[in-house]
Amino acid sequence: MEAAARPLAQGHNQDFGDALAQASILIVDDEAGMRHFLSRTLGNRCKAVEVAADCTAAMALMEERHFDLVIVDNRMHGKLGVDWLAEQRASGLFPPAILITAFADLETAIQALQAGASDFLLKPFRSNQILNAVARCLERVRLERENHVLRHELRANSDHILLRDKLIGSSPAIEAVRQTIARVAPLPSTVLLTGQSGTGKEVAARMIHALSDRAARPFVPVNCAAIPADMVETELFGHVRGAFTGAHQNREGLFLHARGGTLFLDEIGELPLAVQAKLLRVLEDRRVRPLGSEREVAVDVRLLFATNTDLTRAVAEGRFRADLLYRINVLAIHMPPLSQRGDDVRELAMLFMTKLALQMGLPPVAITPDIEKGFAAYDWPGNVRELRNTIERALILGRFAADLSVPTNVDHPGETLADLERRAILSAIAVANGDRDMAARRLGISRKTIDRRLADWNG
Repeated sequence: MEAAARPLAQGHNQDFGDALAQASILIVDDEAGMRHFLSRTLGNRCKAVEVAADCTAAMALMEERHFDLVIVDNRMHGKLGVDWLAEQRASGLFPPAILITAFADLETAIQALQAGASDFLLKPFRSNQILNAVARCLERVRLERENHVLRHELRANSDHILLRDKLIGSSPAIEAVRQTIARVAPLPSTVLLTGQSGTGKEVAARMIHALSDRAARPFVPVNCAAIPADMVETELFGHVRGAFTGAHQNREGLFLHARGGTLFLDEIGELPLAVQAKLLRVLEDRRVRPLGSEREVAVDVRLLFATNTDLTRAVAEGRFRADLLYRINVLAIHMPPLSQRGDDVRELAMLFMTKLALQMGLPPVAITPDIEKGFAAYDWPGNVRELRNTIERALILGRFAADLSVPTNVDHPGETLADLERRAILSAIAVANGDRDMAARRLGISRKTIDRRLADWNG
């Protein structure tokens, strides 16, 4: 057995080093020498390493905090590691696990996989072997969480309005918002973002995350209004196998996917009252109970909220819990409507024109002085999102509408929106040199949509 850890095995990049530096790992082994070896191997590379000499001590530690990974010995006094893993998987959610053993055979390997172990190592092993196993496990978990969040965002049809993590503009109104964000971002305080639809509340939330000490961890946006009422609880808190019809395996919720990072709950006023009560408990205890589980799981997330409705009125009407409003309204940041942002309209319009033209493979449309005057005189009830849609429509049509409040349905006489759609798709394919996947990404549509349209046109 090695006395000290070696450098990361060849092939591990900086991304893995960063992931390991943020990881918390629990080592469960009744052999003091192995606990010491693993602690030295991982201790100076991880955020936290805890050790336990048996399963009982391990469970006590897991009740107190969350672990990203568990390394467990199979042959211990009182209980086999595979049996313990199987019990934990059956009773609720459990961190990924690596099983280690000095007595390996095919049957043990099969049992380890059936118990839910992510990897299996035979003793004695060297430090680079355990580091490789940890690397594989953390990477697999990262990809699973990212895919889950991405699927959730696609189902919710989130509109990132091309800005992502910064607020564009130099108006006093938006500068005041930036200053408030800069002050609150480094703090753990809960923030409530208010304002009309399309004012950039998610962009502000991403800025808060990017400027916080959680920036290297996940940012998970959730549109509460986009989740079916009967699925909200399992989406947020997860479920265990058998919790309801169709729950064939354990599933982590978005709270656990955001662990260590930031969970942004948009349209919080649309959350069902029953789920509001459970959210309040999470805010108070920082623990979640997956649907169907008897166990609560510790979570470390920063919570940001947003609404475009008057939550005080919602409380008065019995649609929102007063105690929950008190908990989430620690600091409110109001996002100003576009009509109060002066020259920001032109700056945003130019940004959208440049990025959307490139994405769609279409030539930019000139924003003339007359168009700028029209922008300045218009109220923009849909705010930044409406401005983006206006620019996109102008790109498709090749010109701006004379009246911003009335969407133009035709370009030249006799050319319908179907004609314009065909022109946009064929142009994007030409700019992409025939690469339909690239054309689909630029247009913001799926490859299947392009294939269907081409098939229809070719008759």
